Amino acid sequence: MGNANVSNVTIRPEEADFFANLARDWWNPKGPMASLHQVNPVRMAFIRDAIDAHWPGSRASAKPMAGKAALDIGCGAGLVCEPLARLGAAVTGVDAAAENVAAASAHADGVGLDIRYMAGEVAGLDIGTFDLVTSVEVIEHVADKPAFLRDVAARLAPDGLLVMSTPNRTAASRVLLVGAAEAVGYVPKGTHHWEDFITPEELEALLADAGLTVTAKRGIAWRPGKGLHLSDDMSLNYILSAKRA
Repeated sequence: MGNANVSNVTIRPEEADFFANLARDWWNPKGPMASLHQVNPVRMAFIRDAIDAHWPGSRASAKPMAGKAALDIGCGAGLVCEPLARLGAAVTGVDAAAENVAAASAHADGVGLDIRYMAGEVAGLDIGTFDLVTSVEVIEHVADKPAFLRDVAARLAPDGLLVMSTPNRTAASRVLLVGAAEAVGYVPKGTHHWEDFITPEELEALLADAGLTVTAKRGIAWRPGKGLHLSDDMSLNYILSAKRA
């Protein structure tokens, strides 16, 4: 290719542009990103459990991440960064779309949270390593998944904790996450490309190639009367934790 920067670009430009156009509405719980607001407490429950399992001394603390650094890759407008900051972490959020970073910074300032936001690809930023790295609903938008996971692993401290979530590539997710969800406006059209989804087995193998081992794995499922919840059913979406092998 001849261009040394090409290998560092894992997020497709059209994907970054798509989400950038949604940035101004990201914090509206009834706006186009409503689905993220509904799933966020479920994700955060898993993240808190993973933190408590990884650092058992933190279980009783309201700020279990005090004194620890956290990185959220593909942070959007900060829906995960802000709760991590409230758990006591020194938080860095990175996103490929500068508009998302601007929306995130403005919102954090408005609620009085000190979060460092940076626009760019995580591989191209000299930001060191972190005790906790999160990346939720990002890898399905990535062209070169092995390269992305190597970049993620490089940001993890030796005794660090990684949490990732992503849609599964199943018949159910094709119908519900892509077809029905877009048809009823639950997610904006163009959000999901089913063929880019990754199964838990595939992700676990790629993480192993990057030197990481999965420590816990749960489905994020939906049912009437209960809504979104952590479940053994991984057919639509799943969330996992990992550490260095």
